[in-house]
Amino acid sequence: MTAPYSTVLLPDGAVLAFEVLGSQHLGHHRPLVLVCGMGSIRTDWERLSTRLAEKRPVLVYDHRGMGDSSYRSGDEITIEILSRDLLFLIESLRWKDVSICGFSMGGVIAQQLLLLPFHPTEPAPIHFRCTHLFLAGTRSVVLRDHGLGLQYSKPPCNMTRTPAEKLEIAKRLIQATLDPVWLQENPSRFAVILKRTLTGGARPPESIAQQGVALKSFDFEHQLVDMPRNTRILVVHGRLDKVIPFSFGQDITNMIPWATMVSVGSKPGQVPSYDFGHYWYEYFDIQVWVDVVEKFLKK
Repeated sequence: MTAPYSTVLLPDGAVLAFEVLGSQHLGHHRPLVLVCGMGSIRTDWERLSTRLAEKRPVLVYDHRGMGDSSYRSGDEITIEILSRDLLFLIESLRWKDVSICGFSMGGVIAQQLLLLPFHPTEPAPIHFRCTHLFLAGTRSVVLRDHGLGLQYSKPPCNMTRTPAEKLEIAKRLIQATLDPVWLQENPSRFAVILKRTLTGGARPPESIAQQGVALKSFDFEHQLVDMPRNTRILVVHGRLDKVIPFSFGQDITNMIPWATMVSVGSKPGQVPSYDFGHYWYEYFDIQVWVDVVEKFLKK
């Protein structure tokens, strides 16, 4: 990847790569942390992160084993480990107040992060305050229907996929996050996303497969009552989401009573409709999402 980035060495020897976009706003506006989903790297936030960074610091990073981050081959990847990675990263920056936006797997990680102080065997204190939490295209429980989620499997041992196979897998995964109408109306944008997926940074099959396994084994539903009440929570979920159905976003507002769903309307901070897919910030004019974020952060 060509963009300059910083790194932090984690306690177990893994290395996280990160960037603070809009760093000139540090000390003036609260940082926003963007947490990637399964198979994603920090540059995938480009459409949203660059605009948000015009007004505030925005932290983007690669999960261990993805992009410019590393981990020791053979190490386990779990949602808890990924949440502890994020905890270490934020605390290494010595930020006292942050907001967090977790997309898909990133939303699961963000929830687990805020519940680490209540971990039954290895609680971890959090020395910063999360004032606002965006949970986008995510859930609080494991998807029991095996037909849901991103369908991905690593190649058999000692086998490398051909460029044609990689292309077809990338197409299939990206198409799953969008809807047929979007795909028909936005071929040039799809080509940009596809090219970035194939050439924009490392996405090791082993790491992605481990993330998929991790998403089938987290369990914190019973702990959601411990979610900090002073953290405002906004759920962003589209009815066209075929990866994680809309009902899972609605369920979050039931399991976390003070969480609210983004509203529909024509005012800044609202969305025109719930007619958007999993890849939420690729829908509508990007100013819609900038306003959703900024209006909520002012509450």
